[in-house]
Amino acid sequence: SSKNSLASRQSFWAELNVARLDHQNVVRVIAASTCSPAGQDSLGTIIMEYVGNSTLHHVIYGTNWGKRKDDGFGCGQESLSLAQSLRYSCDIVAGLVFLHSHLIVHLDLKPANIFITEQNICK
Repeated sequence: SSKNSLASRQSFWAELNVARLDHQNVVRVIAASTCSPAGQDSLGTIIMEYVGNSTLHHVIYGTNWGKRKDDGFGCGQESLSLAQSLRYSCDIVAGLVFLHSHLIVHLDLKPANIFITEQNICK
């Protein structure tokens, strides 16, 4: 529908708006193009900073293979310490405060969209 098309265009340009911003808790936009891969119905392509593939979802639900240990129940899940939870929370809030100060709203904030870098920083 045209409503979905308009929403997609607005979302694409909103992501490009982040390209001018630089903050340690926000994934950087490296480049963008309105060209799309052949056969794909999309507005364009956005190339973003590589931050690894570990997300807060992996950490919370125990699918982060690098940090597993037996928890006694056979789940192989290491619980998130209070101190680490607070560090992650502060990272997330700092990123959001920065975006909001530039009148940008994320609109899809969830653990799977919070990346954790090798330096243990949330973006």
